[in-house]
Amino acid sequence: MRGLIADWGGVLTAPVHVAVRRWVESTGVLHDHYLAVVRRWVDPGPGVSSPVHLLERGEMSLVDFERELASALAAEGSSVEADGLVNAMFADLADYERSMTSLVGRARAAGVRTALLSNSWGNDYDRTDWDELFDAVVISGEVGMRKPEPEIFTLALQRIGLPARECVFVDDLQHNVQAATRLGMAGVVHRSYEDTARELAGHFPGAPWIRAGSEEPGQLL
Repeated sequence: MRGLIADWGGVLTAPVHVAVRRWVESTGVLHDHYLAVVRRWVDPGPGVSSPVHLLERGEMSLVDFERELASALAAEGSSVEADGLVNAMFADLADYERSMTSLVGRARAAGVRTALLSNSWGNDYDRTDWDELFDAVVISGEVGMRKPEPEIFTLALQRIGLPARECVFVDDLQHNVQAATRLGMAGVVHRSYEDTARELAGHFPGAPWIRAGSEEPGQLL
């Protein structure tokens, strides 16, 4: 293996469900109402247009999406201000999960080609240190594709210049990992730093960067 491709939210940050849970608690939105809306939009069924899919591809503006989400939540029985909704929802994702970013940085320093592959909800990313962490960056809303569409994985592979069989993809969503493995990549469903490091050790046998410095996760590199 010569390449490591990683998701952003839930892999290089705190778990997404933790950020959302804190958001619903702070706003008074019922978690069940949020889940009812998002589940319909994430898996809308054949022929049904999804605001989530449109936003992730950059085909819907963030302002329009926030209005759609606020309206859908209100229809469920939870009222919330539309303006700034997404950034408030993902506020806890602004801080990187240092053990994972450190791992990616060590991989790149050791000669592994690295890429970020993220589905964006139009929210801002802190791109500090990205030049040191990644050889390539693919953000769904910037390229007009989204995971798990195969084309976005192909683009990530093209940008780091490696074939699928030489790359490992790490994501917190199983269906995204399955999409990557169908293209020939190795896949890791991220649950924790320890679990992911253990699985990566099987794909990069003997690689010292997987564990080196892991006891000091306070720095990116």
